[in-house]
Amino acid sequence: MNPYLSIVMPAYNEATILPVALECLRSFLNDQAFAAEVIVVDDGSTDTTSVVAGEWHRSFECVRVLRNAVNLGKGASIRRGIMASRGEYVFVTDADLPGRPEDILRLLQALRDGAAVAVASRRPAPLHAAPSRSRFLASVVYRALVRVILNLPLRDTQCGFKAFVRKPLLPVVEGLRLDGFSFDVEFLFAAWRNGLAIQEVDFEVVERRPTRYAILMQSPRMLMDLLRIRLTARKSPRKVRGRIAKSAPPDASEAPALARDLPHHN
Repeated sequence: MNPYLSIVMPAYNEATILPVALECLRSFLNDQAFAAEVIVVDDGSTDTTSVVAGEWHRSFECVRVLRNAVNLGKGASIRRGIMASRGEYVFVTDADLPGRPEDILRLLQALRDGAAVAVASRRPAPLHAAPSRSRFLASVVYRALVRVILNLPLRDTQCGFKAFVRKPLLPVVEGLRLDGFSFDVEFLFAAWRNGLAIQEVDFEVVERRPTRYAILMQSPRMLMDLLRIRLTARKSPRKVRGRIAKSAPPDASEAPALARDLPHHN
């Protein structure tokens, strides 16, 4: 029988943080009533990520490992993992699992309440609380560009903590073209243009390590990607835009209740 939840995790040179994230997921999934699979997509890593993932595959039966022969990019790896998934719902996370595993239940609840896509949405941090001034400014500028160029009314497109209903989103994923870090915004824009409901869920980031990728270094490419997304959309038939909803953080007692309400899948 297919699992209830598929967890897709792209990994490029993540040998250090991958065991931390997988241990968090194992502890979380052991407490759930539903069946799940964890798909690690090794994106042509040059460190020991492949070895580490293989060891986890042997010790944690939920883990499946896919390997790209060469580094194809985050977007390409996520697409491959999604297309190989079998669950009713799919959860996509960065390799450092930037949130509490219990927050996965909040995303699943949003899907059960009618959303096709549920995205963790980080509240904008004030400048004094940001890791650096340059990262803060780059984030503010990028969010503004997403709204201006794509008119996409989402507060946060880049958080690596998203879930969706697999069946209606597979055709959307098949049509995506960007292989790099702009996968997230391309995915959300495509879902929105296809009339699928998107639920934003307020979310507190868990920093399991310092940020590895400087957004300023990626900014020129990401700007070009936004323009490509917009140009591609203009060439395609106009579609009904989806509904965007937001939800506030739950009380501390809500997560266990959500877990109890989720169905049992053998």
